[in-house]
Amino acid sequence: MSNVIYLNFMAEIILEIKNLKKTYSNLKAVDDISLSLEKGEIVGLLGPNGAGKTTLINMILTVLEPTSGSILISGENPVENREILKSVNFTAVSTQVPGNLTIKENLIIFGMIYGIKNSKERINQVTKELDLVKFLDIKVGFLSSGEQTRVALAKALINKPTLLLLDEPTASLDPHISATIREKIKKYAEKNNAAVLWTSHNMYEVEGICDRILFISHGKIILEGNPRELPQKYKKKNME
Repeated sequence: MSNVIYLNFMAEIILEIKNLKKTYSNLKAVDDISLSLEKGEIVGLLGPNGAGKTTLINMILTVLEPTSGSILISGENPVENREILKSVNFTAVSTQVPGNLTIKENLIIFGMIYGIKNSKERINQVTKELDLVKFLDIKVGFLSSGEQTRVALAKALINKPTLLLLDEPTASLDPHISATIREKIKKYAEKNNAAVLWTSHNMYEVEGICDRILFISHGKIILEGNPRELPQKYKKKNME
């Protein structure tokens, strides 16, 4: 009689948040949020300005301390185990890469911060992927807004993060450049099996790239689902 082996194909959870809260006096910036991200999954966090999206990102990065609740990255508490943050990176519309340094100089410094081995090889690789090779020796301050956004993304990918946090990374960019950035991020997630949390208030953007979306309002998640299925489920023409 042949032996039958049953395999457990449970997805690996990269980010797990439970009952997270952040309050300022009487303001509930984040109000009892629970969510998880699996390896290789792109999740969109949608909501208006002031909904709590950036506050949530900052707590994951340990920039802000939660009032209560828990955050685990690959099963580890990032406050207790700072090493786990080497597998995390981020970029945001407000990210400012020093403009008086060249792209190469910036990436060398960020490579040192993350303790990257063979940083020269990694810099060559990430700048090639983001079409930045020809700008390597140009100071960032002389680049266009779209080029600077790609530099900020190169910074965010320099350590090959398994968890990538993106806080409205394409805000203020023209549609063509935004589409290019989205495609680069999607390819990165697929190639590296990375989990991506993408905050935005652009319905069209998240519908095109995210596997799942969460609507956040006044610090609470009020709706969740597949962006390509939600309009039909609620009998609407589109995500708007």
